[in-house]
Amino acid sequence: MLSPATPSLPSLAPAVCDAARRAGDLALPYFRAGAQTAAKLWYKGQSSPVTEADIALDTFLKGHLAELLPQAGWLSEETADDPARLGQSHVWIVDPIDGTRAFASGHPDWAISIALVRDGRPVLGVLYAPIHDRLYEARLGDGAWCNGERMQVSTADALPAAKVAGPKPLVDRLERSFGQIERLPKVPSLALRLARVAEGSIDIGLVSANAQDWDIAAADLMLHEAGALLTGLDGSTPVYNRPVPSHVEMIAVSSRLHPRAIGAMRA
Repeated sequence: MLSPATPSLPSLAPAVCDAARRAGDLALPYFRAGAQTAAKLWYKGQSSPVTEADIALDTFLKGHLAELLPQAGWLSEETADDPARLGQSHVWIVDPIDGTRAFASGHPDWAISIALVRDGRPVLGVLYAPIHDRLYEARLGDGAWCNGERMQVSTADALPAAKVAGPKPLVDRLERSFGQIERLPKVPSLALRLARVAEGSIDIGLVSANAQDWDIAAADLMLHEAGALLTGLDGSTPVYNRPVPSHVEMIAVSSRLHPRAIGAMRA
């Protein structure tokens, strides 16, 4: 449980949702639908884009969330990692713009992703997609919601014609093993791809190796609360706030389809 000095999840959630919406408002002036962003753009390493909007949102969220829960650690894609987080029970895990490539190119599928992790697993998750005006939220044990409506994973109980989204090599692997599926366009924001599994518009979401904590932590809780699982292809459950916050290939699918989908990916 949260300590007596720590706000409860129900009391934290509205403030975190408000922070996500306010971050979205900060990003919108930089977004150009169908065109390159108005924000300054550069690259980390050889291929990872970052914009001034990412940095502005990161700065806002770090300050705002720290006020809500000062004792929590911090892990974000756009902040230099502080190993002190490893000693914290509670850690904010944030991607200020999940899907920066989409944001920078004028594609609507990008989102602000915020998770509160306790002892390695998410207990609060908020995801806001400003262009779609969709606010996803979940609290451990209290369901997952989108714009106030409860989310429920797809009720499909067979893999044939399952709606699948993810990287082409993984979708190819599933199709070779199983046969007929319905390929959906890859959703550039991984967090949104997983949230759409939670809301039932995607049956199976596939995830390449090396996804980072900030890409998946908030959506992981939404999946769990909506009746789905996010696991490695060996069935392992992601653990967050480790020294190296990256993950193996994963699959997001309803608990009912999980054994067959995992088997198909292993074949």
